[in-house]
Amino acid sequence: MTNKNIFYNPVAMQSADPWVYRHSDSHYYFMRTTSNYLELIQSSRLSQIDKGTRKIIWSPEPGGRYSHHLWAPEIHFLNGRWYIYYTANDGGGDDSRRICVLENESPNPMEGEWVWKGAMNTPVPGLDGTVLMLRGQLYFLYAGYGHFPDYGSAIYMMRMSDPYSLTGDHVLLTAPTLTWEKQGGMAINEGPVTLQRNGRIFLVYSASTTWSEDYALGMLTMNEQDDPMLASSWTKSAEPVFRKSPNNGVYATGHNSFTSSPDGQEDWIVYHALPSPGADTALRATRVQKLGWNSDGTPDFGVPFSDNQALQVPSGE
Repeated sequence: MTNKNIFYNPVAMQSADPWVYRHSDSHYYFMRTTSNYLELIQSSRLSQIDKGTRKIIWSPEPGGRYSHHLWAPEIHFLNGRWYIYYTANDGGGDDSRRICVLENESPNPMEGEWVWKGAMNTPVPGLDGTVLMLRGQLYFLYAGYGHFPDYGSAIYMMRMSDPYSLTGDHVLLTAPTLTWEKQGGMAINEGPVTLQRNGRIFLVYSASTTWSEDYALGMLTMNEQDDPMLASSWTKSAEPVFRKSPNNGVYATGHNSFTSSPDGQEDWIVYHALPSPGADTALRATRVQKLGWNSDGTPDFGVPFSDNQALQVPSGE
């Protein structure tokens, strides 16, 4: 008999760049990189996220400027409407990558029409767009390509005048200057995501290349009342906050999102990882585990659990 109170990782095989959003309708919405289309999965259970109702909600017109390499889609609910941010290009290299935006006015994102609102007009090409709402102002974060001084990507922030329009300054928040951010052949800071708790904002990002076993999570911390557009407002952790666990057979831990348990009492991290050093990136699988908190109010990510570790389902599930 199956014990519905426990589950095991991974929760979704061959599932890279996972994004999970828990909405007020009591559903989780799950997206991941599928390369040539966008799929949305609706589930009432985080521990069974890949077994929910699924729908292909966007297939770009073949041969178009943004019809190739659809990566890292994220769904957000902003100002009473649904938005999806995803990376795409024309089949070329890094210099042609942009973050595109879709909008849906339906209360249920599995219904209604997804409308293409365009590509974000970022000053440099990039990927992995996300948003932060702070004191009524919407901010856009993404990984932009460049030399820092090594070639790779860094995390930038801009203000938004609406969910698909950028305005004002372009601020560099973190660049890959530390040794652990430059593993695998490129210097990488990518996949920004924010977590607001305990009067602070934690900006978590992925560092090094996704095919490297040393792909790991770094973190910037800011006091909630400070100006996020000032790089000096953020303090960068000197070491990864979440990394591989050879003892548990989990490598290349990164490109995460955050969500909560159904009753809102627990915070959970969603991330992808590889089963062995040098494994094909097609084997990246989505994993979830509960997030702890330190006495000083900072997140305690712990270590990635092994595949044979029985985990308690989220509180309220």
